[in-house]
Amino acid sequence: MAVEVKMPQLGLTMEEGTVSKWIKKEGDTVKVGDILVEITTDKLTSEVASEAEGTLIKIVAEEGKDVPVKGILAYIGQAGEVIGGTAPAATHQVAPAPKKDGKTTIAVIGGGPGGYVAAIRAAQLGGEVTLIEKNKLGGTCLNVGCIPTKVLLHSAEALAEAKEMAELGINVEVKGVDWNKVQAKKSAVTNQLVSGVSGLMKANKIKVIEGVASFASKDTLAVTKKDGSKENLTFDKIIIAAGSVPAVPPIPGVKENANCVDSTGALSFDTVPKSLLVIGGGVIGIELATAYSRFGTEVTVVEAMSKLLPMMDGELTAQLRKMMETRGIKIMTDAKVQSVEAVGAATKVNVEVGSKVEAFTAEKILVAVGRRTDTEALNLDAVGISHDRGRISVNDKMETSVANVYAIGDCLGKVMLAHVASAQGEIAAENALGEDVNYDGTTNPSCVYTDPEFAGVGLTEDKAKELGIEYQVGKFPLMANGKSLIMNGGVGMIKFIIGKEYKEVLGVHILGPRATDLIGECALAIGMEATVEDIFATIHAHPTVTEAVREAALAAEKRAIHIPNK
Repeated sequence: MAVEVKMPQLGLTMEEGTVSKWIKKEGDTVKVGDILVEITTDKLTSEVASEAEGTLIKIVAEEGKDVPVKGILAYIGQAGEVIGGTAPAATHQVAPAPKKDGKTTIAVIGGGPGGYVAAIRAAQLGGEVTLIEKNKLGGTCLNVGCIPTKVLLHSAEALAEAKEMAELGINVEVKGVDWNKVQAKKSAVTNQLVSGVSGLMKANKIKVIEGVASFASKDTLAVTKKDGSKENLTFDKIIIAAGSVPAVPPIPGVKENANCVDSTGALSFDTVPKSLLVIGGGVIGIELATAYSRFGTEVTVVEAMSKLLPMMDGELTAQLRKMMETRGIKIMTDAKVQSVEAVGAATKVNVEVGSKVEAFTAEKILVAVGRRTDTEALNLDAVGISHDRGRISVNDKMETSVANVYAIGDCLGKVMLAHVASAQGEIAAENALGEDVNYDGTTNPSCVYTDPEFAGVGLTEDKAKELGIEYQVGKFPLMANGKSLIMNGGVGMIKFIIGKEYKEVLGVHILGPRATDLIGECALAIGMEATVEDIFATIHAHPTVTEAVREAALAAEKRAIHIPNK
């Protein structure tokens, strides 16, 4: 006799759950303890294990369906057994997405920081939303980007601080790095956040499909699911949030060498490498160089351009470079990698510096020359979506060249930052649901999680000069700030760029402790078209690093209190 598989009560307040993914299919043989299905609530994602042996003869609750606690999910019995007088269905084909109760149907391609935010915003505005993700919810950022990188950086920072505790009168013994625990912490944080995104999908009644989407027509997506089945889904509006992947430069020997890894590989080394050569002095390369240097790796950075971090303020970037070099990181700029070749278990990298070629050997090579759009599978040309070699073209409303199709985030090939994708996702969703809003990147901050942190928003000095804007500069060294002195010895600076005539805040750049947190105030000032007088008039708490923001603004008008004004 068939056994019922019921929705478990996963918490005291749980009333229902959503069937997010069937692990077993109808007709599969199951044993006690086998995982049958994943269930999502508004708080977590859990697995339901089989309590019986036999065959999964009928699935009652399909993926995406809400089922009350103790409601029937499926039946386990003997092969060929009939449930309720009817034979079990052999397969299930999802019909094209219908418009429910007059709601606008929205598809979001990609579940990263742009896609899942767009999906949530569209659901908030009353859309019937389906999100299609080919890998994992959370995208690059949560799984193999921002978040896992910050876990490594935090562990490296903790190690460095522990070694310096004696200066604070605290005697501790640092026995080394348990790399397996570092990796476990990284995975735990990532999994918790991804589970949280799954919970948000459930809470906002967003259907999630695991699969690859491509355009069959201007309003229809052909979806190839992970189990190999295919279906066509038609929607009123489609938002593309396909993201990006690491770029692989055409350097001879890179693709063939197993020691050459991208940022994803560098997050999951089996052990801390003794030596690491980083090809690329952008954000990804510099952050991972910082982390591994702190873990004890001998690090070399090779950058083809004349300076590191080209989008950041040049003066503060030069200061950061000196700090990194003081800590033992070798940095070469105006240096081009010519080739890579294996030398025993290590790898030799031939680098053109000036008029000669130098060879460097390292255990691991991190290739961090940027990212490229991940749009090949979308079939953009078939429906006339304008793009430049995969970089989708949009206007300020995030509209593509095809009506009712929007695109956001990394797949535009412009500013590849998670918070930009999220902001654009909200704009796209709002316009798709009938609002009229434009994306404005003026307040977009750039953040680099080095030691110390580095952040900037608005114009740099170089950009102001390029635009022909007359400006004034205010600088405040953090050596004169009490909290900074306590935290990192006062290393760093805050720099204001203001308009000469109206004294409006044009740009702010911070190198110092908590820079990535402090930059929010500065972005708000630029967004509100604030002048330095507005900064002056705002009382900043003492003792904090943020009071140095006000001091730097004062310095632009030669009014700084805690440094001489020159």
